[in-house]
Amino acid sequence: MPDPDAHPDIDAEAGPKAAVMGWPVDHSRSPIIHRHWLHDLGLAGDYERLAIAPETISDLKSILLDHGYVGGNITIPHKEAAFRLADHVDPAARDLGAANTLWFEAGRLCATNTDGYGFLANLDDRVPGWDAAPGKAVVLGAGGAARAVIWALLQRNFDPVIVVNRTLEKAEILADLFGPRLVATPLADFAAAQRDAGFLVNTTSLGMHGASEFDLPLGGMREEAVVTDIVYTPLETGLLRQAASRRLRTADGLGMLLHQAVPGFEKWFGRRPEVTARLRQILVDDLDPKTSEEMQDREPQA
Repeated sequence: MPDPDAHPDIDAEAGPKAAVMGWPVDHSRSPIIHRHWLHDLGLAGDYERLAIAPETISDLKSILLDHGYVGGNITIPHKEAAFRLADHVDPAARDLGAANTLWFEAGRLCATNTDGYGFLANLDDRVPGWDAAPGKAVVLGAGGAARAVIWALLQRNFDPVIVVNRTLEKAEILADLFGPRLVATPLADFAAAQRDAGFLVNTTSLGMHGASEFDLPLGGMREEAVVTDIVYTPLETGLLRQAASRRLRTADGLGMLLHQAVPGFEKWFGRRPEVTARLRQILVDDLDPKTSEEMQDREPQA
């Protein structure tokens, strides 16, 4: 079995390579991000897509080694399996019970979860000072993405965090997991949940291309409140349009995708990349050229 630290089966000129792994995985835009950074930093290496069927995920470590990968990203539906299969997990992955980033250290398969990091970094970038006065936050949804978002909000001292979900039992599971700062609330009580809140995030598929539109009315939030959506197709969802019409500060979900990729790239290729306006525009163009033209005049430049 090859030593993953030495990358013996990778040509020195080609450099190390990593991959995004999931089922399916053809839709992933992670290769665009990582190949841009490799080119921008003048580094040898590559980042690929690798489809892994659920029945073969138990061989994850061998799959990585057999393909000569130094690590990679894990996406749906393998995040929980990757967490269980790793030889070592860091506190973020342990708290969430799921991993999205893998790398090798001294022959061990290590894992972390950078979703929460990406969520926070996006808001820090797009809405500076958004957490200056943490108070009541509202999280719409109770799935895997909600877990990472809740974990991140608790790191920034938001209290209480109201988890609103159509199925109350799922929200109650999260409240049991994260403790008394979380309050589980049924979707029918959304209007009351958002009252006096300083932050609201949608972690569901509402508003995504091909899904139901976000049709819940906003009202009663603080004037300085921030609203964000982890959906990034389209960039401007119904929730964000409604928030903007109420003069609330907003952030779209594209930056979360970009920023969550930073720690993994540093692990695999040895340099910490930057999320720039140029990279963001490359993703915007790839997502929807028409949307790109419409958004260019509104995008702040970094």
